Amino acid sequence: MFWWQRKGRFSLSLYKEFMMPEISRFFGIIIGMFFNEHNPPHFHARYGDWHAEIDIQTLRFIGGDLPKRAKAMVLEWAEEHRDELMANRILAREMQELKNIKPLE
Repeated sequence: MFWWQRKGRFSLSLYKEFMMPEISRFFGIIIGMFFNEHNPPHFHARYGDWHAEIDIQTLRFIGGDLPKRAKAMVLEWAEEHRDELMANRILAREMQELKNIKPLE
């Protein structure tokens, strides 16, 4: 049982705020976006023990890092799907369900 479910206190808004929905997955890389996240608009990429935050508009890493090959794949994917990422950002700010984005092939 998760902390937001204890003692009948399930809170969907707390769940959405603290859980990061997965919006894409490819080659062991998981892409996600938090609800109600701070600026600049960004997404998160996880690869094994690595984690990074990438600005959607500039595609610059604003936190964390990834191995060279994973970084290149994430940037290629993000370049192809920047509009979809921004659309998900708007949904996330409105606490709406995020859309899955096609993985890198």
